Amino acid sequence: MRPMFKVGITGGIGSGKSTVARVFGVLGIPVFDADSESKRLLVEDADVKGAVIAAFGATIYPGGRLDRAALAAAVFNNPEALGRLNAIAHPAVRKRLAHWTDEQRSPYVLVESALLVDTGWYRSMDHLIVVSAPEAERVRRVMARDLTTEDQVRARMRNQVGEEERLAVADSIIRNDGTTLVIPQVLALHDALLARAFL
Repeated sequence: MRPMFKVGITGGIGSGKSTVARVFGVLGIPVFDADSESKRLLVEDADVKGAVIAAFGATIYPGGRLDRAALAAAVFNNPEALGRLNAIAHPAVRKRLAHWTDEQRSPYVLVESALLVDTGWYRSMDHLIVVSAPEAERVRRVMARDLTTEDQVRARMRNQVGEEERLAVADSIIRNDGTTLVIPQVLALHDALLARAFL
């Protein structure tokens, strides 16, 4: 059986990558949400939990339950700590993706993750989509969505690679700038990906 054609989709915070991924889902393309899967494994996977406790201390799981705020505080603005967490979570997510991919019967699958470029994981994809939006628009969206301040949003942005770095490695770009229609872009790309997947 030929390997599944894997399409990565990423974008900076507030770019709308999850919205775009849902459009592919409506078209019948299975979407693996790597970020949600990582959060699930931190709660449910005994090996992952054990490794996190070993790296950050038992206070991360008071009463056996993950304290997400404590974990976020431990890695925020601390690249070394974030690297330790990623070294625990990412291999577990990739293992789960391999099992999930084997279960799919579609022409291609979509792997959604905010950190595809940051971690270099995009290199294991057959095609990379970057959802792009102007920074000011992204800030506005996240402020409205998360009821947070501009400074807080920009601090989170600084923990991600820059837009130029993402765009430099993109195979396809979907513009989600609030004026360009997204669905026609997705439909055209879907047709192109179907053709690629069946080659």
